[in-house]
Amino acid sequence: MAAPPRVAVIGAGAAGLATLKALADVGVPAVAFETADTIGGLWVYGAPGSPAYRTLHLNTSKGRTEFADHPMPADWPDYPDHARVAGYLDDYADRFGLREAVRLRHTVDRVTRAGDGWRVHAEGPAGPVEVDVAAVVVANGHNRVPHRPEPYPGECAAEQMHSHDYRGPEQLAGRRVLVVGGGNSAMDIAVDASYAATRTLLSLRRGVWVVPKYLLGRPSDTLNGALARHLPWRLRQRISQATLTAAVGPPARYGLPAPTHGFLQDHPTLSDTLLSRLTHGDIQARPGIARFAGGRVEFTDGRVDAIDLVIWCTGYRVRVPFIDPSLLGDGADRLPLYRHVFHLDAPGLAFVGLMQSTGAAFPLLEAQARLVAARLAGTWAPPDPARQAAACRAELRAATARWGQRRPHMRVDFDAYLAELRRELAAGARRAGATR
Repeated sequence: MAAPPRVAVIGAGAAGLATLKALADVGVPAVAFETADTIGGLWVYGAPGSPAYRTLHLNTSKGRTEFADHPMPADWPDYPDHARVAGYLDDYADRFGLREAVRLRHTVDRVTRAGDGWRVHAEGPAGPVEVDVAAVVVANGHNRVPHRPEPYPGECAAEQMHSHDYRGPEQLAGRRVLVVGGGNSAMDIAVDASYAATRTLLSLRRGVWVVPKYLLGRPSDTLNGALARHLPWRLRQRISQATLTAAVGPPARYGLPAPTHGFLQDHPTLSDTLLSRLTHGDIQARPGIARFAGGRVEFTDGRVDAIDLVIWCTGYRVRVPFIDPSLLGDGADRLPLYRHVFHLDAPGLAFVGLMQSTGAAFPLLEAQARLVAARLAGTWAPPDPARQAAACRAELRAATARWGQRRPHMRVDFDAYLAELRRELAAGARRAGATR
C-alpha cells in the first residue's frame, strides 16, 4: 500500500506538478487536489477556470521557460502555443509518474491547523474529503479571479467582458472593440481584433515597454539573460532599454503613452505584431478612459469614439479563499514569505508560484518546489525567525524601490531570484547539517 500523504498540494498546474515531482524525488508522499478535470492549469484551453485563448502562445522563449529536468523538444518553435505547453505538462506528469497523486475535480474549501499539522477539506465527485498532513503547499496560481476596474463616470451601453472570458477572434467579428490594458493578453487580443473587428482601439492609462519577441536575431529574453550573469539590474536596464529603443524606437513613436518607469521595472509586454498593426492604423492607441456615455467613450485627451464591446485586460485579484484570513494579513498579494515561499508564522505552510517574475515562471516554480521538498525531507533548514523576517523586509524595500507599489511583495527578477534560490538551497543544507 502507498504511504499516506505527508503533504497536501493545492493545484495541479505547472506549480503543483513541479511540487509533486520535487517531493517524489526526496521520497515525501503527497496528494494534490485539482478543481478541474485535467492537469495543466491555465494552459488547458477550454478547461473550467482556464483563461487560455485560441491564439495564446508563450511570451518567453522555450529555452528560458522549460523545466531543467524536462527540456522542451528541440524541434519546437521558440514560442510554443498553449496546446504544446499543455501537452508538455502532460508529458511531464507521465514521465515522472505524478498522475496517481492528483485528485481531479476536488475543490479545496478549507485548510485549518490540526495540532502540529494541517487538515485539508475538499469537495469531490463522491462527496467531501478530508486529510491530515504535516504540510500544505498552496500552488493554485493567481490568474483565476478577474480584476475589474472601479466604475468610470457615466453609463456604458457597450457589451463588456474580461480577458479571462476571451476565447477567440470570432467574439470580436464585426464589432467596434475597445481593449483596455497594457499586458500581454491586451496586446494579443488587440492584434486579434485588428483582423476580425470593424475597428480596434487600445486604451492604456500608463505607458509600457513593448518588446518584440526577437532582438538582434535572437529571442529577446535570451539577451537579458546573458547580461544577467554579469551585470546588476540597473546596468542591464540601461543596456536593454538602449537596445530596444534603437531596434523599434520609443513607445510614443507608435502613439502609445511614454512609460514613466524604466525597462525591467515592470513585467515585460511582448508582441511581434502590435507595433506593426499600430503603424498600419489597424489598431488605434488611446490614453486612459475619462467617462462612458452610452455607446460612446471619452478618453482623457478629449477624443470620443463609438464602441460595441469593451474587453478589460486588467489582470487578476490574488485570492486564497480556503486559508484562514488571519494567516494572510493584509492579503495574499501582500504576504511576507521567506524567499517568497515559506510563511513566517505558520510552520508547514508554503507557497509555490505566488510571485510575478520579469521572465518565465516554470524554472522558478521548479526551484521553489525543490526548496520546499528539501525542507520537508530535512535536508534544508531555514535561518532563525528573526533573520527570515529581516530578509523579507530587505527584499520588500528593494522591490518597492524598483517596482513601486505594483505588488512589490510578489515581484522577483527572474535571473537574480533563480540564483538566490540556488544559494539558499546550499546555505540551508549547511544549516541542516550543522544541527544534526
